[in-house]
Amino acid sequence: MKISVATWNINSVRLREKTVLRFLEEQSPDVLCLQEIKCQNDQFPTKGFRALGYDYIEVAGMKAYHGAATISKLPLERIDTSFCPLDHARHVSTRVIADASMGDKGDFELHNFYIPAGGDVADRTINDKFGHKLDFIETMRAYFAERFALGDQHQVIVGDFNIAPHEHDVWGHKQLLKVVSHTPLEVGILEDLRISHDFIDTARLFRGDEEKLYSWWSYRAKDVMASNKGRRLDHIWVSPALKPAVEAPSRDGFTIHTDMRVWEKPSDHVPVVQVLDLAAL
Repeated sequence: MKISVATWNINSVRLREKTVLRFLEEQSPDVLCLQEIKCQNDQFPTKGFRALGYDYIEVAGMKAYHGAATISKLPLERIDTSFCPLDHARHVSTRVIADASMGDKGDFELHNFYIPAGGDVADRTINDKFGHKLDFIETMRAYFAERFALGDQHQVIVGDFNIAPHEHDVWGHKQLLKVVSHTPLEVGILEDLRISHDFIDTARLFRGDEEKLYSWWSYRAKDVMASNKGRRLDHIWVSPALKPAVEAPSRDGFTIHTDMRVWEKPSDHVPVVQVLDLAAL
């Protein structure tokens, strides 16, 4: 059974609802994880999504800022967790029931994250936002130690991590080494999270580190695609037990929808999609 999981920082779901609906109509992912929805739970525009068959919706919202939501054609079971050090709405954890007839192979835990951006200065002694970002990622590492200890080895992490880890995840590696999102400290702590649980970065599984991949471009760019000064801030990771499900669809199973950065009223991020072939498990 093949299912597709998409992640997208939408930068206000109510402002860009039509854009999201267009994406769903054209691409029809089974599950869409949104970040920075910027609304409270009861303000989330469920009607349009349900009209397209996305009957399962889990939201972690807050007034005006942050927020995450997971919408799905497949049944979801909410995993009730909250660990953000500042109690911000920054993640939604669910179990996706892809195919109940497959038993344990037919479901997986899906964790939708909006990691803090970290402010402008990469020094926690003078920038509390940067310290909060580092603490948030450390808390994620402890959280996944708990999830794996509970016995479910099928784990998927997606979202806006606000870190571009590889040299070719940014338009200019040397120029951005001191810029928050690509500093060695951030990259190191994110890599510690990844390797501590052997997560696989699906974007790089079939693409060498030399290939430039971006999912975000600043609104400040006058001709965003001509300058192409992007960063890969949006990620999909899977646990080792799910690696065969990513390998089966091969390179074609991963997509960054770059063209959507120039749609009308775009987010500064574009959707990232990974196909999982659960029959390969």
